[in-house]
Amino acid sequence: MGSTIDFLITVQHIFKNFVSMNMKYWKYILLICSIMGCMAKQNKSNNMETIVESNSTLDTITLGGGCFWCIEAVYDEINGVLSAESGYMGGMTKNPTYKEVCTGTTGHAEVVRVVYDTNIVTLEELLQVFFTVHDPTTLNRQGADKGTQYRSVVFYNSVLQKNKIEGIINALNKENIFGSPVVTQITDADTFYKAEDYHQEYYANNPEQAYCAMVIRPKVEKFKKIFQSKLK
Repeated sequence: MGSTIDFLITVQHIFKNFVSMNMKYWKYILLICSIMGCMAKQNKSNNMETIVESNSTLDTITLGGGCFWCIEAVYDEINGVLSAESGYMGGMTKNPTYKEVCTGTTGHAEVVRVVYDTNIVTLEELLQVFFTVHDPTTLNRQGADKGTQYRSVVFYNSVLQKNKIEGIINALNKENIFGSPVVTQITDADTFYKAEDYHQEYYANNPEQAYCAMVIRPKVEKFKKIFQSKLK
């Protein structure tokens, strides 16, 4: 119970800082997104599933919290995370492209598939980060990014994961941490479609691009200050 209370207090404090920080950047997001290409062919997913299955200390969780560039950039920095890949999950269309997902008609969410070592970082710690780097109370929206593809969602891979996620969200709502109900979906993981190559490590490869400089960088820098003990 003590760890749950600490979790709630930490999330509440950090979330308030993120909300106030990000508002001034949203007017740039629409402009940038409108001129960015939704091109490139689908890149086949790597074989991380096999790696996880062959190692009992590894596990996977797939997270959607708005633009996948932001989520990937944060989880790349966490000690114990072996892989953070941008992709699509939760839709009907097979092998969707970024252009198709951008229309909001495929049903997919922009997600990041996180492979982590449970001996180094726990699911609870990964979720603590998740619930403080995005707004889990806005349905199908993160700032100026609107549509089901930007929904807040956690795709679980086991009943144990599902139970932990449900417990944390119930506690967040019970304590009214955000002042509004958490609308994060909890969904059984299905096919993960790895996003096009140019989306992978986008922030690392394009640090001076306008969206990266104005939106992602401040979020990553603040994350590093708050979660210093979790950094690689």
